[in-house]
Amino acid sequence: MPEAVLFDLDGVLVESAPVVEASWSRWAGERGVDWAALRPVLHGRPGRELVSEFAPDLDVEAEVATITAYEMAEEGSLRAIPGARECMDAAPRWAIATSGGRELALGRLRAVGHPVPDVLVSADDITQGKPHPEPYLKAAAALGVVPEACLVIEDAPAGIAAGKAAGMRVVAVTTSHGAEELAAADAVYASMADVRREEL
Repeated sequence: MPEAVLFDLDGVLVESAPVVEASWSRWAGERGVDWAALRPVLHGRPGRELVSEFAPDLDVEAEVATITAYEMAEEGSLRAIPGARECMDAAPRWAIATSGGRELALGRLRAVGHPVPDVLVSADDITQGKPHPEPYLKAAAALGVVPEACLVIEDAPAGIAAGKAAGMRVVAVTTSHGAEELAAADAVYASMADVRREEL
């Protein structure tokens, strides 16, 4: 049993992929950004980094604010991932490390009725996002748990890379990517219920 569980948010605790993709697709269309190139790398990376990469001539903060507004307008479409709450309840200690902003993360947790953890590391709290290990290292430090005693639960390749680089055990769920794309994880599960049964 791990001493602490570090959850990604989108695709692990909250089913937000349709909202995220619709919002970013809308933005890409409005700004002339290549959606076909953006979509495969969308999940698990901070919005600021994506805007900087795909629309370097635009005002990053203004564009992220626009996309966030699009996403927040669709909060009613969000759903809790089945089995997620049971994993949260079973974890001895837990935190969230998300590539989204704090306001967006809090809105999503409230929208689906999940509790807000004492430790929530968002894109607003870091200088380097996933796949860099900073988000997970910061969450572990805030909990006072060494990285080796943490379990990371992810759904995206960038998050898996971040957890592994932090020296943590990483398991993945196939909510937004196929198992073959998540092969770098220590274990891959079809559902959060499977994670609860096998890891917690």
